[in-house]
Amino acid sequence: MYGGGGQYDGNGGAANANNLFGGGGFMPSQTTNTPEGSGGGGINKGRGAQSLMPLTVKQLMNASQTNDDKSSFAVNGWEVSTVRLVGRMLNKNEQVTDVSFVLDDGTGRIEVNRWENETSDTEEMKLVNDGDYVIVNGGLKGFQGKRHVVAYSVRLVTNYNDITHHFLYCIYVHLDLAKAKRLASQPQANASTSTWNQAPLPNNQSASGNTAGKELTDLVMSVFHDPVLGNMEHGVSIDQVATRLKLSDGVARSTVQHLADIGNLYPTIDDNHFKSALNG
Repeated sequence: MYGGGGQYDGNGGAANANNLFGGGGFMPSQTTNTPEGSGGGGINKGRGAQSLMPLTVKQLMNASQTNDDKSSFAVNGWEVSTVRLVGRMLNKNEQVTDVSFVLDDGTGRIEVNRWENETSDTEEMKLVNDGDYVIVNGGLKGFQGKRHVVAYSVRLVTNYNDITHHFLYCIYVHLDLAKAKRLASQPQANASTSTWNQAPLPNNQSASGNTAGKELTDLVMSVFHDPVLGNMEHGVSIDQVATRLKLSDGVARSTVQHLADIGNLYPTIDDNHFKSALNG
């Protein structure tokens, strides 16, 4: 079904995202501000604007512009600048200082530019060619009425499950943001009521030690986004989560399983080792 080269290495691009964004995938519940204006018609300018948001090309093209200089964009009422796209590379054009190409993800096409400021940038772009499926992390820009992406990284897709997962994640985030926008239009509603990445403490238990008074699921996800643990070949074990957060095995296991059930984590070599699905 998919063209392009590469052999499966099991990483799914998550390690690259950890290095570039510190493990920061977009989570609607990170925002704390309600949309400006009344009736839910404003733009939420919370942390989501600085987080990596998975989108399709069609969503980028349909994004609304949020100010007079037309330099900012919003999807479902949430300001966004840093995006993640997955698609096929076409028309690769190598220049002295940069590489440009067209990304086609099946919903549309958009021009992408990757500046080669360092030797590592040049080496990265040598690994991808026309016809390859790539993961693009970058900033959405607009110039003279035309939208394009300035890429921070362009990675070859080596696990084609990442393509399916990306589109499922796009749907998931879209539905969650749409729900938050709808709730924001209701009296006394708050746009941060989005809760898809949260879970109650299992069996009404309270976390002990360093986890007291904090959101348990956020703390568990922070372990998987740790640059050292997150880059381990087989992922993070439940024992490591329990040890790091001073949790009982039961609390750690049930919380990790819940995060896996809602798609934030996925198992690797067995039922005790997981990796984050929110990066890459």
